[in-house]
Amino acid sequence: MTPPVEAAVDRAFREEWGQVVATLIRWTGDWDLAEECAQDAFALALRTWRRDGVPRRPGAWLTTAARNRAVDLLRREATGAAKLREVAGVLGTGDDAGDHDEPDVPDDRLRLIFTCCHPALALEARVALTLRTLAGLGTAEIARAFLVGEQAMAKRLARAKQKIRHAGIPYRVPPAHLLPERLPAVLAVLYLLFNEGYSATAGADLVRHDLADEAIRLARVLVRLMPDEPEAAGLLALMLLHHARRAARLDEAGDLVVLEDQDRGRWDAGQIAEGVALLDGTLRRGRPGPYQVQAAIAACHATAARPEDTDWPQIAVLYERLALLVPSPVVELNHAVAVGMAYGPAAGLALVDALRETGALAGYHLLPAARADLLRRLGRTAEAADAYREAAGLAATDAERRYLTRRLAALG
Repeated sequence: MTPPVEAAVDRAFREEWGQVVATLIRWTGDWDLAEECAQDAFALALRTWRRDGVPRRPGAWLTTAARNRAVDLLRREATGAAKLREVAGVLGTGDDAGDHDEPDVPDDRLRLIFTCCHPALALEARVALTLRTLAGLGTAEIARAFLVGEQAMAKRLARAKQKIRHAGIPYRVPPAHLLPERLPAVLAVLYLLFNEGYSATAGADLVRHDLADEAIRLARVLVRLMPDEPEAAGLLALMLLHHARRAARLDEAGDLVVLEDQDRGRWDAGQIAEGVALLDGTLRRGRPGPYQVQAAIAACHATAARPEDTDWPQIAVLYERLALLVPSPVVELNHAVAVGMAYGPAAGLALVDALRETGALAGYHLLPAARADLLRRLGRTAEAADAYREAAGLAATDAERRYLTRRLAALG
């Protein structure tokens, strides 16, 4: 296969998989059939595009090819006869995939996002199903992201699809009066996907760029399809502002580089500008939510030319606001760190120790890590060393353990 064709198929898979599957699910109502036909369409593209060239609209070509494959499979099965008659008026019977452009139906992806994220499904099932159906990740890839076996993940995905089918979960965007209660679930899933890519919860790799990229792509779809939802734009801004630092977060050995030590010249200025513009636009609507507040915090970091230029008092205020919107001990910890940076390590340590006494973050490695840094800055070296050891013992990724071990060694 020539490199340009290979690149075109790869790009089409990243950009069009979710749309093709979503359209086939709308037409057939069968998730497994839709995925199978989409896979067959991409396999056909590998063979055909090399011979005939890349079509002007790859997505339309792939949708038509998948549609024709669905017709073929339904024709071969007696049980599919009724379904074929039901969808024949929508599918048409054209045989030449290259001669027909499908109309753009962007709402199909939105329907699929809301179906994958239905509150009747467990949260992990929502995330896994979104990765599989919209992002096109294989079962093995999703299993690695969740640190479970491939067979276990296959069963989880099958159960989620069965629940959608047996519970009669509709393949549609909820009516307007249900959006306020359903949209947060969609945003939460996208946020979890991004976080798993930005800072993996376990394993050898701290960063999973593929997952972060897919979460951003899906967030862009959601923003385009729901332009009047400020929290959707706020979430996309948050992702962009964090992801803009991806090139500087690890050194050549794959070790963690903390924010204050990162080479800011390696940050993606374009993504920062886009994130700030999105944030400014959505804040002007006067309906700030937790994703917008988190994006504002990220913007304080991303727009500081030097570490010492960071507006830590503003960040501390923003974390106070975030704690009112989404009370969480993790938010309290981040607020304590910001207070320590803005008003001195003693002020921050008092808040961290108070949080430690509650036991709310027992086993969370960033609590002793933050405490260690504050103790180090206060010159309480022996206590800082103990806290670094505790944090290293709790860290779940190799890169974080190596970082904490280096900080411990630096204490002498």
